[in-house]
Amino acid sequence: MLNFISLLKQRYHCVLNANDQIGVNAAYLPILEQLMLAEAFYKKGQSLKTLPLQIAVIGPTQAGKSSIVNMLLQENHAGVSPLAGYTVHPQGFCHQIPLATCVDLSSYFQPFVQCDPSQLNRENYEYFTLTPAPTASTLLPPAILWDTPDFDSIDSDSYREGVLKTIALADILILVVSKEKYADQTVWEMMQRIEPLRQPTLVCINKLNEGSEQVILASIKEKWGAYRHDIFPEVLTLFYQKTTQKPIIESNQQNIVFALAKNYQREKHHRREQKLLQLYWQTWTKPVKDEHFIYQEWQCLVDTIIQQAIDNYEQDYLNHPHHYETFQQAIAELLLLLEIPAMAHVMMTARRFLLYPLRQLRKLQKKRTHLTQTSHEMAVLSQLIEHTLTNILHQLMGKNRHRLWREISQQLHQERTSLQLDFNDAAADYHQSFQQAVELAAQSLYCKLQEQPLVLNTLRATRVTADAAVIAMTLYTGGIGLHDLVIAPAMLAITNFLTESVIGSYMHRVASDLKQQQRVTVIAYIFQPLKQRLYNLPHTMEHEGCFNISPKQLEHIEATFNEKPHGLRLF
Repeated sequence: MLNFISLLKQRYHCVLNANDQIGVNAAYLPILEQLMLAEAFYKKGQSLKTLPLQIAVIGPTQAGKSSIVNMLLQENHAGVSPLAGYTVHPQGFCHQIPLATCVDLSSYFQPFVQCDPSQLNRENYEYFTLTPAPTASTLLPPAILWDTPDFDSIDSDSYREGVLKTIALADILILVVSKEKYADQTVWEMMQRIEPLRQPTLVCINKLNEGSEQVILASIKEKWGAYRHDIFPEVLTLFYQKTTQKPIIESNQQNIVFALAKNYQREKHHRREQKLLQLYWQTWTKPVKDEHFIYQEWQCLVDTIIQQAIDNYEQDYLNHPHHYETFQQAIAELLLLLEIPAMAHVMMTARRFLLYPLRQLRKLQKKRTHLTQTSHEMAVLSQLIEHTLTNILHQLMGKNRHRLWREISQQLHQERTSLQLDFNDAAADYHQSFQQAVELAAQSLYCKLQEQPLVLNTLRATRVTADAAVIAMTLYTGGIGLHDLVIAPAMLAITNFLTESVIGSYMHRVASDLKQQQRVTVIAYIFQPLKQRLYNLPHTMEHEGCFNISPKQLEHIEATFNEKPHGLRLF
């Protein structure tokens, strides 16, 4: 699960960096922060047995967080400044904790790097520090006390991940607010976001004036109830000290952190991981599932338009009474198979002229190339491929509501010419290879005619047969095109004669089988590969603006919820 959360976080980063729409940023930034928090919380779960107690002081800018850290340590370790955003790195102070026992924190904070406080760089936020506290404080149990950056200043987005990592690490939270900052919405949005972690919390109201605490406390309780569902926590009130300008904790509250330390329950950490997922999973994965839906919708669009192209191919070619030429070509092949005595002189002259036997001539690639170039079928296929791509682009114009649709449209525009050329070449390859099926159909008819000597001799005896054979020879020597063959009266007469003969039903069956085989072959050679290329189009794009998490990846990780003995049952 940790690996998937890290992947999802990375993809949200990429999508946000590639997107400049205000609405998208406003929707995705809170999700990115939730993922940062969840990733860190899961990382903490891997080191629960070795980590010492972790206490994090959090709050808005200028609330006095660093001053509270110094007060709790009873030493001036944390840097204090009147400037907003002075602390921009997580800074840990090891109170009665040897540094040697904190090695797991380097792994936890990755890619953040541990360094000495003097080496902190305000231009690079991926640092954290661990400093030993030399004296024991009477206000703290043995623990690492963290001073954190604010989460509400203008620049806080730049170092927000360090804050979230520290919050997720904490066993105890100390929320520091002041009389000026306690009502800020960013404070309560953060407290709402981290509620699933169920950390014992202390609300520290700093810089109070005498007489104002009851009003402010009542308002904080109201805010807590509006944003949280758990019980309102303990409150530490600190009054403004005009002389020292340092907070002073009253004697009756000096054991408050010790009391909180008894309430944290690491044994419930894994259950809280699951609660965190339960709360946010649908929100995190909705944009991913929206992309999956678009991919499905894209495939449905492709399916519909490709099926329209197949239907148009059948209407404009296979079932067209004047344009379908394939079976007439088979009849021409049949005539060349017949040994016609009346045509012997013509055939011998043609063979000598061409210097090849007739059967060798029919195998020449040159002949097949010529037939492809003059075929009406090829013109229909080329037009259908162009129309299919145009139709898809037209349909995409009305689907610009999501970035992914726009990117698919742009990618198709870029690849349109390449797709057109590739599938025109595929159509030519299909047409040339299908000549073998045409020849086999002619051979089947010839074998059937040999079983009917009377029909065969009658066919050979007619003048029309001789005329048709000459036309067939002219076709294969490049003298005419396939369309001329279809409309030639002699070829029509031969077709009618065969249809009305005793082999008429067999001839119909051969013609029907050839047409069906042609339909299947065209779909397999052209339309199915075109469909697959279009299916794959979104996956050939640059994916910086997309989540690029497959349905299988998501299904696999969701399936793991039910594999654990106490796993989630979200679905």
